[in-house]
Amino acid sequence: MKHRCPICKTATDSEMHKEFPFCSERCRLLDLGNWASEKYVISNPVFDESEEEDSRPSDPDDNDDNKGAHG
Repeated sequence: MKHRCPICKTATDSEMHKEFPFCSERCRLLDLGNWASEKYVISNPVFDESEEEDSRPSDPDDNDDNKGAHG
């Protein structure tokens, strides 16, 4: 598979470069460093937090009807 190195844009080939999709260990480590220093971010959340709260089962102890029964 042919590709361009995401760091330096050099042409790479999966059959020739063991660091594929990077052209070298240096570019692979630079990419890792970018992740570690949070230069890369995911622009949108993978899930909507409000949907998670709506789909979460309710806790029976949070129900107003049960509060009087506890004492």
